[in-house]
Amino acid sequence: MEKLNHLFEVETLNWKAVVTAVACGTGALLIMIKYFCQNRATDKIQKERNRRAATVRQAEEAVRQYREKHPSTDSALIRSLSLSELTKRLKEGSLSPEDVLHSYMEKTLEVNNRLNCCTGVLLESFDQLKALSTCKEGLLYGVPVSIKENIGYKGHDSSCGVICKLGQPATEDSVIVKVLKKQGAIPFVKTNIPQGLLNYDCSNPIYGQTLNPHNLQKTSGGSSGGEGALIGAGGSVLGIGTDIGGSIRIPSAFCGICGFKATSRRLSPLGMNSCCPGQKSVLSSAGPMARDVDSLALCMQALLSDHMFTLDPTVPPIPFNLQVYQSSKPLRIGYYENDGYLQPSPSMARAFREVKAMLERAGHTLVPYSPPKIRYAMHELVVKGLLGDGATTLLSTLKEGPVDPCLTAQTFPYSLPIAVKKVLSFLLKPVYPRMAESLSAICGISSVQDLWKQHADVEDYIHETIAEWRRCEMDVLLCPMLGPAFNFFYCGKLTSALSYTILYNLLNFPAGVVPVTTVTADDEEELKHYTGHFQDIWDKLFRKAVTGGEGLPVAIQCIALPWQDELCLRFMKEVEQLVKQNRE
Repeated sequence: MEKLNHLFEVETLNWKAVVTAVACGTGALLIMIKYFCQNRATDKIQKERNRRAATVRQAEEAVRQYREKHPSTDSALIRSLSLSELTKRLKEGSLSPEDVLHSYMEKTLEVNNRLNCCTGVLLESFDQLKALSTCKEGLLYGVPVSIKENIGYKGHDSSCGVICKLGQPATEDSVIVKVLKKQGAIPFVKTNIPQGLLNYDCSNPIYGQTLNPHNLQKTSGGSSGGEGALIGAGGSVLGIGTDIGGSIRIPSAFCGICGFKATSRRLSPLGMNSCCPGQKSVLSSAGPMARDVDSLALCMQALLSDHMFTLDPTVPPIPFNLQVYQSSKPLRIGYYENDGYLQPSPSMARAFREVKAMLERAGHTLVPYSPPKIRYAMHELVVKGLLGDGATTLLSTLKEGPVDPCLTAQTFPYSLPIAVKKVLSFLLKPVYPRMAESLSAICGISSVQDLWKQHADVEDYIHETIAEWRRCEMDVLLCPMLGPAFNFFYCGKLTSALSYTILYNLLNFPAGVVPVTTVTADDEEELKHYTGHFQDIWDKLFRKAVTGGEGLPVAIQCIALPWQDELCLRFMKEVEQLVKQNRE
């Protein structure tokens, strides 16, 4: 018996040793895998940064050589021209595409050095100049155009700011790039984005943080933040962005330029990359960004061509209606100063009131309007729709490498177990109902049946909104635009602040922004007394986010019904002209 006990003890010790060894080995293996992944991510980031630096050096050398050979080129004059004036001079031959490209390339390199707004120079743009010398056709002949990083360009990555998408260059140009080239434009630089695109800041672990051209302590906005910063600083005359929650409009407003989100699928999305493909509740749209509304309209006119309709038959073949854009007929304009979800900042509210008064004096009819069921729309339709998978797809793209600081506050609740989210939602509901509803919504959609119901609810909401629009007999809608530009690291904490923009992605209404004023000292003083509608954490954070904005641009937002893109642009042009007249 003693021998058996001894054998048993020996066997037990052996098993313990085996288990301990396996546990230690597994732990060591996991540490090695984590170390290997971190090193691999670091290597990929460094390789991409080296590539970017190389393109910048080559572009700098090309600009230097051109400057030596053409010392009389007046680059400042070229960059001061509006897009309409620029295209006219290029067509008549008083300016050459070479002079224009090198003038903007020179400015872009200087701006990027200051604001970190570019992900790389498209050196192929210099080769494209040779092809243009034999053909002067196209509405955008000889015009340098900047494009957002996620827009496909042959031979270049569209990483969306996530490491796992690096090293996957596009095999061909996106449809929009093909049409731009067909119209004589020269895509010359790609611009920065936030990690994963679903954020309205502009920072990622690969390319870093983009700064606001009006205040280096503020964000440029996002996700088309590189575009906003570059154009706002004068480094580009025309850019192309994408918008799923305000991603064109927010950086345009923060950086003091005009931006337009077209009706979804009015412009082809083929060749544009995303971190959450397949999501259908809240639609993404492409659109132009520029210094003035005429530039946006000219870009839309150039893109809405037979060439695009042929390349992408899923896009409705509707050419740009110049007659609608040029109309001077008085408008019946719906308006709301406050959506009941986010109390506007003092500068937002003042900008809105000033523009409303200008429109009334100009002979337009202003009618009050209120967006229906805004809390329901934001939580049950927008958040639940965008994150129907519980954010699993987005989080999966962030695994290879670090999460950017601008995104950590936003993604932390996404990564919590569903049970924890539900418990927290229950506990928060009596105190912070808005936050509780949002937390419940990010649990996602649990079944195909529930997904279908959610899609049906979105359709019902769209029809309900259009019915209210028709009841008010509105042509277009005026509302505040989020602003001024935020302090760093607040965008990820304040997804609640998107109610003025993301609602029109849900509805799929065309929408654009026009800068109309700047933040005053009085606005800043009034901001000290800002409380918000809910007096919750989000309201307090919003006040902190926009503090210190004196002198920053503030915009308003113009909206129209689906497929009435030209009418929306016409309304934007009306606002722009009235603001200009008022200043004069």
